[in-house]
Amino acid sequence: LEMGGPEDWRGHYGGFRPESSRDGRRVVDHDIAMQYIGLTANAAVAHNHGGKEKMAGTVVEVAAANPDFSTLVTAVKAAGLVDTLNSKGPFTVFAPTNEAFAKLPAGTVESLLKPENKDKLAAILTYHVVSGKVLAADVVKLKSAKTVNGKAVTINTAEGVKVNDASVTATDIKASNGVIHVIDTVLIP
Repeated sequence: LEMGGPEDWRGHYGGFRPESSRDGRRVVDHDIAMQYIGLTANAAVAHNHGGKEKMAGTVVEVAAANPDFSTLVTAVKAAGLVDTLNSKGPFTVFAPTNEAFAKLPAGTVESLLKPENKDKLAAILTYHVVSGKVLAADVVKLKSAKTVNGKAVTINTAEGVKVNDASVTATDIKASNGVIHVIDTVLIP
């Protein structure tokens, strides 16, 4: 999907421009566009002007390309988990949005981002990661999943899909080393 100038986005996505720059060219990231408009993002490629396809980035790169995950990306960096989550994986990440982090008590995020709380932050973030690539069709068949943290999350499909108390709001955002499912609440181990 190639778009012209910024005016092309106004009518389609309310002004949101899910794009990234590769080799100086503007490229639209289909995964982010699909997630933004509330659809399951199945495309794992972004097209460039040369007609070549490129695979989506790692789970960290895909998250970093979406402004709704800026707090998560900041936390991943502060916890020293970027290299791990950029590795081969595969990983399934239950990714809380900025709004999910905003639900935490005042001062919690700021406190967790302090260097002295790095281990506590890493424990919380790794509680959002499951080893392997678990797509939505597989998640709904599970009752629980063991996280990289070592503790299990519960999965409930009685009313939508919930991971512990968090509702899954978007699924199957593919990355080169796994998949992201968006959640509306930060999971606390």
